[in-house]
Amino acid sequence: MRLRYASPLLAIVAAVSTSRDFYAQPSASPRTILAIGAHAGDMELTAGAVLIKQRKLGDRVVILQMTLGEGGNPRMSPSAYGAQKHREALAADSVIGAETIFAPYRDGEIPNDEAVRRYVADVIRTVKPTYVITHWSRSIHKDHSNTSLIVQDAVLLASLEGVVTQHPPHRGVRGVYYADNWEDAESFSPYIYVGVSDEMAQWREAVTKYEFVGGRISSFRYLDYYDALSTVRGAISGKGRAVAFDIDEFGKRRVLDSLP
Repeated sequence: MRLRYASPLLAIVAAVSTSRDFYAQPSASPRTILAIGAHAGDMELTAGAVLIKQRKLGDRVVILQMTLGEGGNPRMSPSAYGAQKHREALAADSVIGAETIFAPYRDGEIPNDEAVRRYVADVIRTVKPTYVITHWSRSIHKDHSNTSLIVQDAVLLASLEGVVTQHPPHRGVRGVYYADNWEDAESFSPYIYVGVSDEMAQWREAVTKYEFVGGRISSFRYLDYYDALSTVRGAISGKGRAVAFDIDEFGKRRVLDSLP
């Protein structure tokens, strides 16, 4: 059974899900952004430009790669391609300015169970993120769906005193943001737009460290798609280039004393 947010965490996430400070001015107290992707390259492609922007603002950025995506090259063995993807992830994340954590799971086999939730919860307790970015839960790829559900529950588990892992509880997650991914499009509704015009060149430098992005492995035009998507989201938001995120429905509220 999937866990639901307890009321204290619900209050934390809902209070910040309008995201006044996620993409605002440099903070006197730097935040930590934890991006959790099912495969190496997922978070760099979808949220990399925002991660670059937040790093420029002085925030710490950490990417947790749940798998290497080692099954994605039909011309190489999973072990050989996994080694390549490991190198590519480190190179891409270095350009972003992100720290990299590699989880011990296999491409296509991310388990949707209590053990993986506790693993991710302990990563959250170790990293102590202010914000978490991950996949939208409705996806054509089960690794993406599982990762999203795991992360949602792990945020709660990480906050609970009674859940014992190697590190003490962390209750400082202000919001969970879902990335704009072509494989996770069902019911995805862009809610937050972050302008990234100044970050796109660095983003391209980062994501092209992955061979699959350049079109030499998959026929899908990853670079063209996400480059064009930033133009579409930018046109809608009036930001030139932008990256969009969705949030949970319960967070889509603002409580005001008067009209803004």
